[in-house]
Amino acid sequence: MDVRRLELLLALSRLGSMHAVSEVLGVTTSTVSQQIAALAKEVGTPLLEPDGRGVRLTPAGRRLAGHAVHILAAHEAARADLDPSAEPSGTVRVAGFHTAIRDTLLPVVHRLRQEYPAVRLEIQEQEPPDALAMLERDQVDLALIYDYNLAPAALDPSLEAAPLWESSWSLAVPSRSRRIRGTAVDVVAAFAASDWIVNSRHVADEQVVRTLAALAGFEPRITQRADTLQLVQEMITAGLGVGLMPATYPKTTGISLRRLRAPEPRMRALVLTRKDRTSWPPLSLLRSFLSAHRR
Repeated sequence: MDVRRLELLLALSRLGSMHAVSEVLGVTTSTVSQQIAALAKEVGTPLLEPDGRGVRLTPAGRRLAGHAVHILAAHEAARADLDPSAEPSGTVRVAGFHTAIRDTLLPVVHRLRQEYPAVRLEIQEQEPPDALAMLERDQVDLALIYDYNLAPAALDPSLEAAPLWESSWSLAVPSRSRRIRGTAVDVVAAFAASDWIVNSRHVADEQVVRTLAALAGFEPRITQRADTLQLVQEMITAGLGVGLMPATYPKTTGISLRRLRAPEPRMRALVLTRKDRTSWPPLSLLRSFLSAHRR
């Protein structure tokens, strides 16, 4: 149904005559008559009936006028919601991995509350594969994911990615392990006989391990999988294997970090949105806040 025709029908129901509608809305009475006749054709039922020298709404016309109140209100709300120049308002659904939520998203929450109280966030922690799938299914509006330069994520062309931050990763080994000089390949090759620990919910770091191992000429023996860096650290301390950890991980008794260079594994945090949603004011605002908070 044409929204303008619904406006004329609602005005007629309130003002009582086509002459009054034409004066209030600045259109001719013939235009009012023609547009309501076209609306009647759209809905497939008469909306007007003779009433003396004028017309009145039929029962169907009155019912449609009642619906028009809600339809027009929803239409205006949608226009305001999607207007790039409008004051941001609405709920933005976010899924992301723990570090990005803690270090990048939460710091902007206070600013949003202070400057744009009409913008709300619904946040859930998800590993990158799950967050990405939710974004593609339109279950969230924004996803915070990570990949590695040695294991780049394959993104759908319908998604728009923006970088947040990068961090170097090292090889974490038991503290008693000997030091190795040379490239990342040389360091990794020295632990070819070791068991390896990788993430249990995301394959990106496993792909990095396998890439470096392949360059060093061996197949890594992956025996442990863990969901948190804390648990990876405790597994290494317990002698269960070696694994990748951030180069900035705090010094911990029982493990040592071996720098990896040429190539250097780097984790890359990304913010993803659907290209057809980037102009939505609340989402655009959040993306700009996240970009400004890059570390």
